[in-house]
Amino acid sequence: MSERAAPFFCPYCGDEDLRPSEEGHGAWECRSCSRAFRLKFLGLLSPGAAGSPATDGGTQ
Repeated sequence: MSERAAPFFCPYCGDEDLRPSEEGHGAWECRSCSRAFRLKFLGLLSPGAAGSPATDGGTQ
């Protein structure tokens, strides 16, 4: 897959008027609410981890 996925909605206002930002890879601007945000792919979950609660890095 060579194309990058684009967001469909602004995570703040839900509007669809998004434009890529000049700030670099993964940065977007919402023309409706004037907010800028960045999307980042963190990785794949291991099998069975989808329903697991989040951990805080091993501290108890």
